Amino acid sequence: MAGHSKWANIKRQKARVDAKRGKTFTQLSRAIIVAARNGVPDPNGNFQLRTAIEKAKAAGIPSDNIERAIAKGAGTFTDDEAAFEEIRYEGYGPGGVAILIEALTDNRNRTAADLRAAFSKNGGNLGETGCVSWMFDQKGVCIIQNVTSEEKLLEASLEGGAEFYEMTDDDMAEVLAEVADLEKLNQTLKEKDFDVTDVELRWIPSNNIDVTDSEQARMLIKLIDTLESLDDVQNVTANFDMAEDLMAASFH
Repeated sequence: MAGHSKWANIKRQKARVDAKRGKTFTQLSRAIIVAARNGVPDPNGNFQLRTAIEKAKAAGIPSDNIERAIAKGAGTFTDDEAAFEEIRYEGYGPGGVAILIEALTDNRNRTAADLRAAFSKNGGNLGETGCVSWMFDQKGVCIIQNVTSEEKLLEASLEGGAEFYEMTDDDMAEVLAEVADLEKLNQTLKEKDFDVTDVELRWIPSNNIDVTDSEQARMLIKLIDTLESLDDVQNVTANFDMAEDLMAASFH
């Protein structure tokens, strides 16, 4: 399971260097639609929906838009014909880096075409279903800030059913669990007064490719940025390690 914190560190470094854009209103609204459709359209009884709503509110999406998205997911919003579906795409970036993309789309052909163009312009290629997903395991992740006692974190993590945790910065931690245990873990950590700032499902690579070539690094970062900027794309995960100085240089 090594490598999960590397990806998190890469994302954080990327955010610092790139002043990374937040998820667009479109992406966050679609996440609510799908969550409402997959479970009950009530956040109190639907953990996925509750999490999607919290992220939308944090991004400043108006309550009316959130309610409309829930109604679309529940099938009670009559003015909208679009039916969104969750699709996972897989491909390879420069140097054979495995890339997993989670998308929400109302038009598979458009999404596939957009992704194929992004890959081909940036030294990669969109692959067949199953070509890289075997290298990833999906886990539930709670991200915590302001950790003051690692001992208390370990205790709460075990009680919440976590598999393990990792300190990612001086006072930040990521706690990982099986997807089915994520709600229990989130609840336990909050009950123990931990500052849970984000809850997400994440694909964790089982092995990583070292990227040391500057041109390859630049193309890889550009590819991931291009993929993440597409409205249909919700999440992008890749299995690479990269030194921070190379990462910083890749944005210029």
